[in-house]
Amino acid sequence: MAHAGGPMRNVALILRRELASYFATPLAYVFIIIFLVLANAFTFYVGAFYQRGQADLRPFFMFHPWLYLFLIPALTMKLWAEERKSGSIELLMTLPLKAWEVVLGKYLAAWLFTGLALALTFPIWITVNYLGSPDNGVIFASYLGSLLLAGGFLAIGSCMSALTRNQVVAFILGVSACFVLLLAGYPMVLDAFRGWAPETLIEAIASLSLLTHFQSITRGVLELRDVLYFLMLIGFFLFTTTVAVDLRKAD
Repeated sequence: MAHAGGPMRNVALILRRELASYFATPLAYVFIIIFLVLANAFTFYVGAFYQRGQADLRPFFMFHPWLYLFLIPALTMKLWAEERKSGSIELLMTLPLKAWEVVLGKYLAAWLFTGLALALTFPIWITVNYLGSPDNGVIFASYLGSLLLAGGFLAIGSCMSALTRNQVVAFILGVSACFVLLLAGYPMVLDAFRGWAPETLIEAIASLSLLTHFQSITRGVLELRDVLYFLMLIGFFLFTTTVAVDLRKAD
């Protein structure tokens, strides 16, 4: 059956299996509820949505990187760590499936699930349109940027989960790696390199910042370089995840 439809059919089978597993436990509902509650709290209270008197969703998207920083590693920590701990990864690898098919299927299920949680924030978009006349093009671009940012975090988290059988370790590694890449363009990070590193290296480190590329998109400017950055980041970490899973398979 796994061979019948080729690689994409195999990826789709894994995707459906993983997506169903999310909703078979309270994890999915807890994640969505926490995300929606925090997104609303940060937007309307911390972000002073009403006091600002501006019809836009800048406060809403401003907090997304920090929400994802902890929520997404909590979601990805079980992707591979749990499979390795329970031994089900050995069973999974005996099936006529390539490692990359399993990695991609699991990843796409997590991304689709996160996209669903993000889509459920649409009442905030409706609210801002009811209260004023926002630039919906900027809001749409910001949603796309948020989805790409979530995709980057998920790929990093997936890779960290594949490196360990302990979910707590996978969570800590995921948060740490995402945090470093998030703030790569910040002066506090770049200052550590100034004075001894060449300017080209400093510029290269600055260009790796997730936050810089995300903020560029949320300004409503959807540039190819920002989209390519996220796609290349996702590709790199999924490739690394596949290598880690393949090495585990060879053990």
